[in-house]
Amino acid sequence: MRLNEIKDNEGARKSRVRIGRGIGSGVGKTGGRGGKGQTARTGVAIGGFEGGQMPLHRRLPKRGFNKWRRKDFNEINLGFLQKAIDDKRVDAGKPITVASLVEDGVIRRAKDGLRLLGSGELKAKVDITVDHATATAKAAVEKAGGKVSVIEQKVLEADEAKRKKTAAKKAKAAS
Repeated sequence: MRLNEIKDNEGARKSRVRIGRGIGSGVGKTGGRGGKGQTARTGVAIGGFEGGQMPLHRRLPKRGFNKWRRKDFNEINLGFLQKAIDDKRVDAGKPITVASLVEDGVIRRAKDGLRLLGSGELKAKVDITVDHATATAKAAVEKAGGKVSVIEQKVLEADEAKRKKTAAKKAKAAS
C-alpha cells in the first residue's frame, strides 16, 4: 500500500445537499426554511427564543455560584512526584517548592500555589512546602519519612469574625 492509494471506504463521506436549486430538486423555492417570516431571512439570531413561551434557560432554577477571585492551584499527585524523582527531574534531597518544580520543568507555571493530592505512592523521603495538602497525602509523605509544610493562609479579621458569628449561631440552633 502506498500513500497515494489510501482512500475512504465507499459511502464514508456524504456530499452536502445543495439547496435552492429549483423546485425539481425537492429543496428549492424556500430552501428548507419554511415560508416567509423572520427565520426565512438571513442573519437571524434568536438564541433561546421559544415564540413567546418562557425559554428553557429561564424555566430552570439557578444553581450554585462562581467564586469571585477564585484561586487556581497547581495540583500534583504523589505518584507524579515519585515519577519525577525516579526520572531525576526532581532532587529528593533538596526542599521542594512551587518555584523549584517550575525550575525543574515538572510544572509549567506557578499559578496561585501548589496543592498536594494523595493519589499514587511515594517512596522517597521529601521535604515539600505546599499551600494545601490532603490528609492522605500528608500521611503518605510522613510514612515515607518526609515532611509536609503547609503555608499558612492569611485570614482577614472580618472573615474570622464572620466565621465565629456563624459558628455561634449554629451552636445556639443545635441547643
